[in-house]
Amino acid sequence: MNKYSENSIAITTVIGNYFNGVYNGDIELLRSAFHPQAFVMGDVNGVPYFKTFSEYLDVVKNRKSPSDLGESFRMEIMSMEIINSIAVVKARLGIFEFNYTDLLSLNLINGRWLIVNKLMTNVK
Repeated sequence: MNKYSENSIAITTVIGNYFNGVYNGDIELLRSAFHPQAFVMGDVNGVPYFKTFSEYLDVVKNRKSPSDLGESFRMEIMSMEIINSIAVVKARLGIFEFNYTDLLSLNLINGRWLIVNKLMTNVK
């Protein structure tokens, strides 16, 4: 297996943890996917959104999860680009009444891929 394939599998696992953390409201799974100093920013229906990772976890922790509400799992990786120790993943997350597109920046830190920044917008 070449280095690109190994990294692609590792990144796909991190993004899977992110998806499952969001879907199930699993804070520990989200902690495993994100760098603790990550930022979450973008807009929700045109309203600016900016949270530290800690603030983002509070939002997820204090809401009913899509799984709890009986929603189907509607999340997928749309594209991935890896360059040395950095990567960008474009993902689609359909949760609640939203259809988010995320641009996730990842960095290979101490041998682990972690999300260091999440840009998001709701696409109507």
